[in-house]
Amino acid sequence: MHIRRWCLLAVTLPILANAEVYRWTDGQGRSHYSDRNHADAQVLHIDSGISYYRVEKVFDGDTILLNDGRKVRLLGVNTPEVSGRNKSAESGGERAKQWLKSKLEQRKVFLQGDVEKQDKYQRTLAYVYDENKQLVNLELVKNGLATVNIYPPNLRYVPALLAAQDDAERNHIGIWSDPAYAPIAAEQLDQTNYQGWKRLTGKVSLLKRTAKHSYLLLSDAVSIAIEPASMALFADLEGYVGRQVEARGWVRRSKGRFYLTVRHPADIRSPP
Repeated sequence: MHIRRWCLLAVTLPILANAEVYRWTDGQGRSHYSDRNHADAQVLHIDSGISYYRVEKVFDGDTILLNDGRKVRLLGVNTPEVSGRNKSAESGGERAKQWLKSKLEQRKVFLQGDVEKQDKYQRTLAYVYDENKQLVNLELVKNGLATVNIYPPNLRYVPALLAAQDDAERNHIGIWSDPAYAPIAAEQLDQTNYQGWKRLTGKVSLLKRTAKHSYLLLSDAVSIAIEPASMALFADLEGYVGRQVEARGWVRRSKGRFYLTVRHPADIRSPP
């Protein structure tokens, strides 16, 4: 396998809005991460080394196979599903896959990492640059082929990705003009339409805290769930009570209720 290494990112790649990632430890010894400074936090230094590989196969709009056998999941983005075993195709999924195939398959790419190196499926997590040094993750969002998918502590390019998504949404590019991804009122959510990535709208009526999660209630049956690991990113959950919001993410159903989990404040928007 032919690998070349660079130590200075700024020499080889265009400058992006690279977020500082902060880490601190609470009184119980738990580590927390944020893209905003916090008392007693330290800036987490991430290796900017870059590796060069060839893309053997594109599985879908956000997953590729390298010539060294590794499966790579593009960080910070999510594209709609393509048809496969035990999953149905989603609107825009095949379009994103074909775009990525035309851009990367059998071509060279550079990988850049973040805090976490692998996901639970043992896929390498990376920002992928093409032969022209374009950040492919960002280009997917710019072209309306992907939504921003923030998984702390991987926060390196959050500002750039969110800015690109705002622009694509404002100009109704790609999925942002697709009726399949139009906002849906919380009261209209039911067992026939809750699956997949959603944009749920509603007025937050109550903040409820439990030992495992905090919940923002949108209706009797629908809540926004904030995991403990992400709590430090949300400065004031009480501030959402009484507000109209749009929450973005995946919905799960449990005991007749629906829960949309958010991991970053950018997942909860003020609707236009």
